Amino acid sequence: MKIAIIGSLIGAALAMPAFAQDGDAANGEKEFRKCKACHMIQSPDGEDIVKGGKVGPNLYGIVGQPAGSQEGFKYSDALIELKDSGEVWTVEDLAAYITDPNTFVQEKTGDDSARTKMTFKLNKNQADVAAFLASHSPEAE
Repeated sequence: MKIAIIGSLIGAALAMPAFAQDGDAANGEKEFRKCKACHMIQSPDGEDIVKGGKVGPNLYGIVGQPAGSQEGFKYSDALIELKDSGEVWTVEDLAAYITDPNTFVQEKTGDDSARTKMTFKLNKNQADVAAFLASHSPEAE
């Protein structure tokens, strides 16, 4: 019985996505195509790094930026709460967030009813997308 439980736990751990800082930014750029329906990456001087939608906030400089702080974007109460608590986006947190945004904010806030506006969940290559976003985040360097 104990061996079966341990085997199940090891299997579950191996199935979990890795959120290491050593994601592949080049692969993340390809994966970001799924994100650009809602997000763009545009530098402060107006250069379009990735043209995309405006439903979600501009993701330029997201790594190192306080959560829910992009000017001109109306964030969910959950992301405002994270910002107010001092949450700053890290590569690991972004990878976890894009895996399941609502679960992420629920765990961070301790509020099981917390919700974000982001409904998309990225099922694989989260660390790569986070690495790609870090490559366009001057604060991450």
